[in-house]
Amino acid sequence: MAAPLAERLRPKSFADYLGQDELLGNNGSLLKLLRQKMVPSMILWGPPGVGKTTLAGLIAKETGLPFYTLSAINSGVKDVREVIQKAEGQGLFGQGKTPILFIDEIHRFSKSQQDSLLGAVEKGVVNLIGATTENPSFEVIPALLSRCQLYVLKSLTKDHLESLIKSAFAKDNWLQEKELKLQETEALLRLSGGDARKLLNTLELVASNATKGEKIDNNWVENLLKNRPAFYDKNGEQHYDIISAFIKSIRGSDPNAGVYWLARMIEGGEEPKFIARRLLILASEDIGNANPNALLLANSAFDAVLKIGWPESRIILSQCVIYLATSPKSNSSYQAINQAQQLVKQTGDLSVPMDLRNAPTKLMKELGYGKSYQYAHQYAGNFVDQDYLPQEIAGQKLYEPGENDRENKLKIWLKKIWPKYGY
Repeated sequence: MAAPLAERLRPKSFADYLGQDELLGNNGSLLKLLRQKMVPSMILWGPPGVGKTTLAGLIAKETGLPFYTLSAINSGVKDVREVIQKAEGQGLFGQGKTPILFIDEIHRFSKSQQDSLLGAVEKGVVNLIGATTENPSFEVIPALLSRCQLYVLKSLTKDHLESLIKSAFAKDNWLQEKELKLQETEALLRLSGGDARKLLNTLELVASNATKGEKIDNNWVENLLKNRPAFYDKNGEQHYDIISAFIKSIRGSDPNAGVYWLARMIEGGEEPKFIARRLLILASEDIGNANPNALLLANSAFDAVLKIGWPESRIILSQCVIYLATSPKSNSSYQAINQAQQLVKQTGDLSVPMDLRNAPTKLMKELGYGKSYQYAHQYAGNFVDQDYLPQEIAGQKLYEPGENDRENKLKIWLKKIWPKYGY
């Protein structure tokens, strides 16, 4: 048993590849391009264990293109330039085919490292495939992102993971020799967190500790693994579980739990700007207008973290966590934009009322653009009762103030000036 089980079962063709039907199904957008031997530079964004690395390898195999791979953890600008120099002899400027350059964890590349890719990608020296678990909008520089197609890989479903277990027992000789009687799969699936690689690693660990022909159920798996503490894996399930506990603790107004989970991420080597970014989102999503200063503090903390870095950023983040946790809470802004977007989807592109339209030209003024608009500052209290929504949805209330001191005052004010909204 030389290679790990996950490596032995790595798909050899698209037929063996699980999930991502929107991209790789019969009418999949990516598969259509590959069948035409077209490989655009692309960013593959998805959680751990959904097959980003495997997909890059299969693309190279399907198209017959030369394949270079770099890891953003171990590679620098020098390594990138060396690969590009090799590719120049094979691509558009050589006699062969444009090679694929696969960069795993591309979000870990610095701006200068990403800049070093721009010329080669733009000129077609390489077809870049970058894999990331982080939002490319934040982690990939705009110039590079604009030159790439973005493909979002979705988490594997329960059916996908169960199919993977069956495939492992059907295809792997070592597992077949163990003759295990797998009676339940729930514990294996739960411990995998939707990560196919982790599922196979866990299955391999279970099989290694089982005797030939042994019956395996949920209790057996849990008893085996309960004394094996899961260290923080910033690229795996722990990354998502701990940030979830962190956010929920602050949302639940518990500063003690918030600081504890913060410490877990710090000790695990999590990137400080990832933590700061999540706090910035929380300040608006879970606190909002109950305390508008929360967003200002979180933004200041984010800026400070970018300037300071570890280890001092831990103090800044701790201050921010405690402030947000002890702040009054409201998700009214979050709910309002959700309802507004849903309304837009239901009602489509409703016309802007004539009195609210911009009238920069004489013709537009003659057509009545902005004619009946009432300038609020010309009225008592800087307010005038007029319709600002399209006629079809006039009087539709989208913002419902939360139950806290500040928004209760807002509700009284809104009830006074906008009785038609039912405040």
